[in-house]
Amino acid sequence: MTTTAPHTPDQVAEQLAGRILEAGLGAFELLTIGLGDRLGLYRGLAAGPATAPELAARTGVDARYVREWCEQQATAAILDVDDPAAAPDQRRYTLPMGAEAVLLDPDSPANVLPLAGFLESAGRVMPAVERAYRTGGGVPYADYGVHHAQGGFNRAAYTGRLVSEWLPAVPDLEAALRAGGSVAELGCGVGWAAIALARGFPAATVDAFDVDPASVEAARRNAAEAGVADRVRFVVADVTDPALTGDHAGVLAFEMIHDLADPVAALRTARRLTHGPVVVMDENAADEFAVPGGPLDRLFYAASVLHCLPVGRCTEPSAATGTVMRPATLRRYAAEAGFTGVVDLPIADPMFRFYRLEG
Repeated sequence: MTTTAPHTPDQVAEQLAGRILEAGLGAFELLTIGLGDRLGLYRGLAAGPATAPELAARTGVDARYVREWCEQQATAAILDVDDPAAAPDQRRYTLPMGAEAVLLDPDSPANVLPLAGFLESAGRVMPAVERAYRTGGGVPYADYGVHHAQGGFNRAAYTGRLVSEWLPAVPDLEAALRAGGSVAELGCGVGWAAIALARGFPAATVDAFDVDPASVEAARRNAAEAGVADRVRFVVADVTDPALTGDHAGVLAFEMIHDLADPVAALRTARRLTHGPVVVMDENAADEFAVPGGPLDRLFYAASVLHCLPVGRCTEPSAATGTVMRPATLRRYAAEAGFTGVVDLPIADPMFRFYRLEG
């Protein structure tokens, strides 16, 4: 049973109104951050402090719009300004030390800029989401146009931690890759995990599958730019297709099982593709529902309401899992797919849980 401190109706109204106002303000500011990224304004300020006209000249953006954006960013304490009392076009704006890790470095663990892309995406598809809620239907993943934001949000973890921290918890797969083995990845998105594997294991090869053509196209470009396109094969494929077979040292399914209408079929595919371990990484959902939730619980449920559950209900019948896939649910799916064991891997991460499926 959950107990809360008593509140009068007036107190509840005041607190809830204040919370919604603060959330709305944060959403608006996040969109202005996304706009600054799209226009190259943060990149322009990384070259050094600038007045609004100077920044406009550096970036090729209209000077009056740049002035408004700079004033807003300074008001929000995202940019520093040397003299607020100066004439508008004489104020000099600076990107604070440390801000580049958040706004400009895609491989920094602090880079949460892709959240702006998720917010933009939600606005684009909201009528379709509402329709899905009323009819019990779904919203196709491609309609969200969120593949770059999704890839960007996970990129730093894959680039910085997959090879050095996560794979050592699966020593037989790590050894096989060091010896030149192959690994399959289901739901590869724009390819950052596969690319990290190819970089970290120079003798290994990766077969990566995703049903979204735009994601696969982006993954191929990313692999070419990273210089590993000769060892990573990106394929447009439905990972629930029983015709998908192979013989790999292991299979990775990162943050994708909960999005599928038929997660059991995908796990059966994983089982067919390897004689070794299947590693599933998914959101770090608690064992049981509990309220109030922490920040990550709130993030997972918001993502589920707006994206993951509608995507997972595009095909019927659907498991309708949603983002918050609890460990017991994954274990049930694994057993139905024919696995005889599920082991929690000893990888500490606030965002994700890791499972090894065997048998």
